[in-house]
Amino acid sequence: MSRPTWTSARAAVRRRRGPDRLPPRLRLRPPAVALDLALAAAFLAALLADRFGAAARIGGRMPLALALSVLIAAALGARRSAPLAGYLAGSAALSAEALFVLPSQVSPYANLVGLYSLGRYATRARARLGPVVVLLGMAAYFSGTGHRVPVLPAWVLFVWLLAWALGYGEARRQEEREAARRVLRAQVVADERVRIARELHDLVGHTLNVLLVQAGAARRLLDRDPERTRGLLGTMEHTGREALEELDRVLGLLRRDEPDLSPGLAQLGSLARRMEQAGIQVTARVDPAAYRLPRPLDLSAYRIVQEALTNTVKHGRAARAEVSVRRERDVLDVEVRDDGVGADPGCAPGRGLLGIAERAREFGGSVEYGAGERGGFRLHAVLPIPRAAEAVAVR
Repeated sequence: MSRPTWTSARAAVRRRRGPDRLPPRLRLRPPAVALDLALAAAFLAALLADRFGAAARIGGRMPLALALSVLIAAALGARRSAPLAGYLAGSAALSAEALFVLPSQVSPYANLVGLYSLGRYATRARARLGPVVVLLGMAAYFSGTGHRVPVLPAWVLFVWLLAWALGYGEARRQEEREAARRVLRAQVVADERVRIARELHDLVGHTLNVLLVQAGAARRLLDRDPERTRGLLGTMEHTGREALEELDRVLGLLRRDEPDLSPGLAQLGSLARRMEQAGIQVTARVDPAAYRLPRPLDLSAYRIVQEALTNTVKHGRAARAEVSVRRERDVLDVEVRDDGVGADPGCAPGRGLLGIAERAREFGGSVEYGAGERGGFRLHAVLPIPRAAEAVAVR
């Protein structure tokens, strides 16, 4: 069997992810080291050309001049991996040229690149040494050329400090962007954890409450009506299987490579039948226009109704419940009523009602709940429909 080649592996990834979604490790980009070495080689070639062009003036100092040129170029090769050490080495070589050989016309530009790299790639503490090193190196350089240090290099000092400031400022902006990205990633992870917890709470809580009600009914009927008990047990089995299928769909969404098959308002009929098996007669009236909603809103509306009915089973001791879903232009109106015992005075909302409120806030909506006008419990949610997605058909 032949081994898979790089080309075949890359093609397999492209078939799976698409041509524009290759993982970063498979994207061919020239590494930074190669770029720095190419820059160093270019400067070395320019420095050598300059040195050999001035061979008559350099004379017997040519070996030292060539060694210093190599050191200046090599310092640029380490401008990212060791920016402070590279700049110190380059500045020392530049000063030695002026003091012991002959100032090169190319060396100052290499030093300028090194100074920018010091501000850009060094740590904050090391980068701040740049202005100090510049002053010392410039004093040594101009003393070697015979210039009057306090007068002539003023504009040169400004240009060199400007290069350092550009690199230092870019580094700090990059740090701020990275910090902002980390905060954003942490917020996305936290929001995703809340979303998953809410989905699992709605799914598992609803199913367990329905199963508990059915199990209680089966226990009471076990001796008196075995045939009806057998029917209740079959219903419990069916409810459990449906719950497992929906749980598998919820967990499948975490893989990101499986289709979104989570329920929506079109499944309210199945939800109503499950609630009737738990002993509550549910009447659901859904505006036909409400079946054409953006997918996230469709799912949230279904979960709101599901959680409201679950609370009815768990707390309301109701015999009937009414569900009304209406779409009025760019607003979805969801209302659930029951004929149970209603809300206790001063009762604090639990995870279910808090989850409903969170779902509504995601769309800029609102939720009201409490005692109904004719008794029982009433929940009313208003969910704005995003304008950009009004034409999206989900069914």
